[in-house]
Amino acid sequence: MRGELREEEFAKETLERYSGSSVSEFQSNLLLTNFPKYVDYFGETRKVRVLEGSMFKVAHDPKEKISILDFKIGSPAAALVVDLCSFLPIKSSVLLGMCGGLRRRYQVGDYLVPVASIRGEGTSDFYFPGEVPALANFLMQKAVTEILEQDQSVYHIGITFTTNMRFWEFNEEFKSRLKVTRAQAIEMECATLFAASYKRKFTLGALLLVSDLPLNTEGIKTKKSSAFVFERYMADHVEKGVRILKRAREMQSKHIKGAYHRNIGLNNNTPKLP
Repeated sequence: MRGELREEEFAKETLERYSGSSVSEFQSNLLLTNFPKYVDYFGETRKVRVLEGSMFKVAHDPKEKISILDFKIGSPAAALVVDLCSFLPIKSSVLLGMCGGLRRRYQVGDYLVPVASIRGEGTSDFYFPGEVPALANFLMQKAVTEILEQDQSVYHIGITFTTNMRFWEFNEEFKSRLKVTRAQAIEMECATLFAASYKRKFTLGALLLVSDLPLNTEGIKTKKSSAFVFERYMADHVEKGVRILKRAREMQSKHIKGAYHRNIGLNNNTPKLP
């Protein structure tokens, strides 16, 4: 008869069920995304298998020592993916997400580097009390900006407003509150990801693509505009993510400060990832 199930064992078994992949296949650097198309692109360009379980879609490239995982949309899914992956010896991770730009000068296709997120989603309350900020990892965001500077990409740095509210574009009360916060962008996962990763000591940053300009009625994302964003910007977004992880790996090898110190695998039989 099976003994008591430990948290780590439960997390790894859950990750395998949800991803359709063995935990041993996960590499030491992780791209997180909300978009299955990103995983398909990664698999096609690296000529590696795409796997899918009951919730996640993943692909692993041992040559680049990078895995990519689509965790779907929303803060509960964001919390879950960090909780599960935090039991693996992953050294660096970055979210490749999209956001709504909240400044007139922003354009679709610009990048946004979030340094922090306003915790408007509620899920992060299960990790920390309200006075604790949701901050992106410093080392990862430094790697993000270095790659953007190398490419001379148009990007903005600031805070995002994370919310679970849908159709807020038609809610004047919510929009008034949003403007008071002076957030530069709005999205649905960053505050949860940053809070959970800080709690779990999981080194995580984010590179967001401005996919719509929702404060302008004509700028709200549609089926047509969404398809255009994927066609025009997906490849660049993913390739930047790959280079960000490689840069973060270089920075860690030089002992540049910023990554969270973790004890994963020191007192158990967890194998080291590539």
